[in-house]
Amino acid sequence: MNWLKLSNKFIYCLPLLFAFAFIGNAQNSFQEYKKKYPDFNELVLNDNQSYDLSIVDNKLKVIQDNHYESIILTENGIQNNKETFTYSELVKLQNYNAFTVINTNGRDKKIKVTQTNEIQSSQGSVFYDDVKERQLIFPNLEAGSKKVYDYQTEFVDPFLLHKFIFGGNLPTQNTTLEIKTEKEINIGTRIFNDELNAIEFSKTEKKGKWVYKWTLKNTKPLKSEGNSPGYLHIIPHIIIYIKDYTINGKKTEVLGDVNKLYAYYKGFTKNLNQTEDPILKAITLKITENSTNDDDKIKSIFYWVKDNIKYIAFEDGYEGFIPREASLICQRKFGDCKDMASIINAMAKYANVKNVRVCWIGTREIPYSYSEAATPAVDNHMIAVYLKGDERIFLDATDKETVYGIPTAFIQGKEAMYGNGDTFKIVTVPIVPAEKNEVNEQVKLTLEKEKLVGSGKIQFNGYNRSHILSHIGDATNKTRFEMIKGLVLKGNNKFNLKNYTEENTKDRDKPYLIDYNFDLGNYVLKADKEIYINLFLDKPLENVIIEKDRLSKFEFDFLSFINSQYEFEIPKNSTVKYVPKNFSLDNNYIKADFVYEVKNNIVFLKVQLKQKKLLLDQSDFAPWNNMIKELKNNYTDSIILEEKQ
Repeated sequence: MNWLKLSNKFIYCLPLLFAFAFIGNAQNSFQEYKKKYPDFNELVLNDNQSYDLSIVDNKLKVIQDNHYESIILTENGIQNNKETFTYSELVKLQNYNAFTVINTNGRDKKIKVTQTNEIQSSQGSVFYDDVKERQLIFPNLEAGSKKVYDYQTEFVDPFLLHKFIFGGNLPTQNTTLEIKTEKEINIGTRIFNDELNAIEFSKTEKKGKWVYKWTLKNTKPLKSEGNSPGYLHIIPHIIIYIKDYTINGKKTEVLGDVNKLYAYYKGFTKNLNQTEDPILKAITLKITENSTNDDDKIKSIFYWVKDNIKYIAFEDGYEGFIPREASLICQRKFGDCKDMASIINAMAKYANVKNVRVCWIGTREIPYSYSEAATPAVDNHMIAVYLKGDERIFLDATDKETVYGIPTAFIQGKEAMYGNGDTFKIVTVPIVPAEKNEVNEQVKLTLEKEKLVGSGKIQFNGYNRSHILSHIGDATNKTRFEMIKGLVLKGNNKFNLKNYTEENTKDRDKPYLIDYNFDLGNYVLKADKEIYINLFLDKPLENVIIEKDRLSKFEFDFLSFINSQYEFEIPKNSTVKYVPKNFSLDNNYIKADFVYEVKNNIVFLKVQLKQKKLLLDQSDFAPWNNMIKELKNNYTDSIILEEKQ
């Protein structure tokens, strides 16, 4: 959905009238900057943004001015000669200015940017929308020169003021947000990720206007870390919105609580799918003709949309907010998340299934609830929801492989809003338990000389199934073989996959199955008459060690349950000398059981490991790492065979 496209770009600055004030404001010399930031190629000196909210010709006018200034610290920094900012039909570009500043003999010389390009912001992806990027290419850069640009935009819709972010991918000396409002305009803000209250705030009166100002100095660059839930969970930022404004004594409510947000959303869906489409109705009745209940009907509709409507987000102006008519989606055979919700909703009506609603939701990269941020910034996605008695079945057709009955992984734990006329409800999408995402594997092993030879059967359920099949896609021949090999890889890089077969690649309601045969060299250790074999050919979570200096939380895509059994046939000329002890662990993060058994000339190892927590906080890191060490200690223990005399 369109409302986060602009806010997710690092575009935040100060008014044009201040643009030149910072140039030559030499609080530090170039050499001092280099000394202070020895590990960086570039430093952002000022990254500022200003809003001017006023009443003009009996209408609300929202102007945003932006100023950005950085200094190149090294020769390598010259390579970063491009900057971009965004705008759209709803946030219109008014003007811009950009130049390089070179200091010669203590005097600043400005060289105007003349090479600019306007491109689609989502160029190269599956999306199309009306958000444009203005790309600026700065000339004559050298160590010590500055990149400076300013631009001004006007917000067409007062509901769409977005967030302001303090900092970015480079160290930043000064970041400022300033909002000027006439006294007939009331604003609201909410600060996130400023636990130390480092953001300085002031409110003053100037020329009959309120002036709100937030400043954060000397911010460190945002650190890129794997398994991060997203930068909005880490970086200090402010959500900005207009509460209300008064013109000629008449007060207009905008945002401020969930009721107002729903009223805004409702305007985009109240007239949705009011005209019957005979073609889509006929399709619906055909695919549901053998369904015996509403649940089967919705499943058939859900899978039909997944298989027949291609996910392509095509957004232009308010089309980024308004779901298109189901008839148009059916005709085009493609649509975005809102469109897929729309066509599911329409087909449910044709199938005479009540209580299927369109539904607003934010993905897990957005850290707020509706009570924390009752603005469009809380949502970036739309799905359908089937109200099955007291149960809520979330229908997100954007993920082709997800099984009916479980939500897509990236909305687990998130709040969803759906309405019925003037009323609405907010519900929490459940986190799918690990047992539904089971990986079940049986591996049989024999020893031929000093090489392990084995066969295995593995089945993937839930998210493990959908994620794997989405990754494999339509790959064939050698490419698919290598992908399957990566899935069933055992022991070490000497693993040799001989052959495999697959089942249920097209049947979403069944687990994805792989039968395979392999051999494994350079794995068995022999010393005199003793043979050492580690039956842990897979070691779940072994490499999930969290760095001590990690800043962001650690997020898993979903919870998994590993349920494996290894059967090793004892060679006829050997006896079992040692079998490791059984092991159990049950804490806030996992439940693990490793059980050995010797029976009928076979050594069995049963491994069960269930994850419990989807998101790890900083306080979890140390106990998590200690737990992984404990697992690894047990993973390294081997059975010992002794050859008979």
